[in-house]
Amino acid sequence: MNKIKRCIIGILSIILLVGFDQYTKYLAIIKLKNKKPFVIIDGVLQFNYLENRGAAWGILNGKKVLFVISTTIIVAFLIYFFVKLPTKRRYNPLKVMTVILIAGAIGNLIDRIRLDYVVDFIYFNLINFPIFNIADCYVTISLIALIIAYSFVYTDDDFDFVKKKKKNPYKLPKM
Repeated sequence: MNKIKRCIIGILSIILLVGFDQYTKYLAIIKLKNKKPFVIIDGVLQFNYLENRGAAWGILNGKKVLFVISTTIIVAFLIYFFVKLPTKRRYNPLKVMTVILIAGAIGNLIDRIRLDYVVDFIYFNLINFPIFNIADCYVTISLIALIIAYSFVYTDDDFDFVKKKKKNPYKLPKM
């Protein structure tokens, strides 16, 4: 698949994933805000509306500008990385993981810009895990998959395309 077709598929995939994330957050706002939690599995899983003005676990609460700037920089790098990925099939898992990661970052970035907070609503009360959302799932799953792939599937040489510079035709070979 050529790079243009891959980029179009990547953009469409990101739009679909972000759309799903935003739709679930919209549902959380209209169905859960100012209401009792909606229990899915008693004692295990429930939907519980929360406005998160920080990062994971509410850290750096109220640092919207920091999150918007850092997320924008990260998304820009991820887009660059995606575009530079070689067209070989070997890199398909990285393409998918990168698209999912970009979608998650953009999903929460939209909330921060539009609402000044991120809408969270999924709560595993069995382990008292912090409330999260679909975009958080995208980010977490893709980062774990990227770490595993980088650790066990790919080598440092597989990422030379990121730093590859054009060869100087006038440079003499090393002896």
